[in-house]
Amino acid sequence: MSDAVADTPLGIICGGGSVPLAVADAVSQHGRKVVLLPLIGWADEKAVAQYPHHWVHLGQFGRLCRLARNAGCRDLVFIGTLIRPSPWKCRLDWLTIRFLPQILGSFRGGDDHLLSGIGRLFESQGFLLVGAHEVAPEILVAQGPVGSRTPGARDLEDIARGLALIAAVGPFDVGQAAIVANGHVIALEATEGTDQMLARVAELRRNGRLRAPPGVGVLVKAPKPTQDRRFDLPAVGPPTVELAAKAGLAGVAILAGGAVIAEPQRVAKLADEAGIFVVGVPGTPS
Repeated sequence: MSDAVADTPLGIICGGGSVPLAVADAVSQHGRKVVLLPLIGWADEKAVAQYPHHWVHLGQFGRLCRLARNAGCRDLVFIGTLIRPSPWKCRLDWLTIRFLPQILGSFRGGDDHLLSGIGRLFESQGFLLVGAHEVAPEILVAQGPVGSRTPGARDLEDIARGLALIAAVGPFDVGQAAIVANGHVIALEATEGTDQMLARVAELRRNGRLRAPPGVGVLVKAPKPTQDRRFDLPAVGPPTVELAAKAGLAGVAILAGGAVIAEPQRVAKLADEAGIFVVGVPGTPS
């Protein structure tokens, strides 16, 4: 946590999912005030209501900066699910229009390129973009099992292959997750995100296109090499476990120290009930 501004509120720009609230809870437990800046159409209304908050449309860069500045925030965290938007479908305000050439330039690349470009825009307005793991390190996945189950020898081989695949394609700014079964790459995460990738694998299994029997295969999640860790860290939560179980996988493996976990107690409970493992695995964080 930035010592120079630890006594100022932390602004949390909230996308979808439960991770933004997990970050807010952890930061609050450290004694720091938080102000949520939830994105309309993405953030969870009930979760957001627990903290001071101001709703913002995608594209309202000026409004977001003004609200954060008025709330006394200098540090900002950008966290939560967000599908890559079309710049023309965002609700643009005047400050956004002013920076439109830079914003459009950021769109000409992968997600990491886009988010890093947006980060530079916030910094040009005097804000400091920090990673969720910097202000709430306890939300990172630790090494070892989250529930009671652990991967077997075949699972460990699939995990190693998944990590190698993510590292190999990472320089192309694509993929933070892959599914491997018996050494066979079943799926690689792209624009659809992890949840839709798991749904796709479940459909392949229902259609008989997936030869691996139920209980074989691992979802592997890890950050891309050279990824800007302030943005878009891989995340797992209860929905990940539920979808992995529906896809008939043996478990979920996450790079320890390189991904975020939301509601770990519930994740452990759901994993045990579904008979699958969730484990933080060692590796070399990028």
